[in-house]
Amino acid sequence: MAAVDGTWDTVVKSPLGDQKATLTVKTDGATWTGSQNGAMGSVEITDGTVEGDTISWKMSIVVPMPMTLDCKATAEGDTLTGTVGAGAFGSFPMTGTRAA
Repeated sequence: MAAVDGTWDTVVKSPLGDQKATLTVKTDGATWTGSQNGAMGSVEITDGTVEGDTISWKMSIVVPMPMTLDCKATAEGDTLTGTVGAGAFGSFPMTGTRAA
């Protein structure tokens, strides 16, 4: 099991306020699959890659408007830190703690 596998309680600091969600990560070599579930719905992970303790992925959202988010995060113990890129809207910090 990779250091990033598991369930993470995440918070993204966005212009719409704190966006809390549960991120599920299951690695398989250099790739991973999972989902993110939060107040704005459930989103499937696409293009998930793994490099050491760092994961990268994309999420297509429809709320508040359709766009693809580019995400990257690094696990250190039970802490996850990273960014969520929202195209022309910029990049927002993400933090998380291991839930399981």
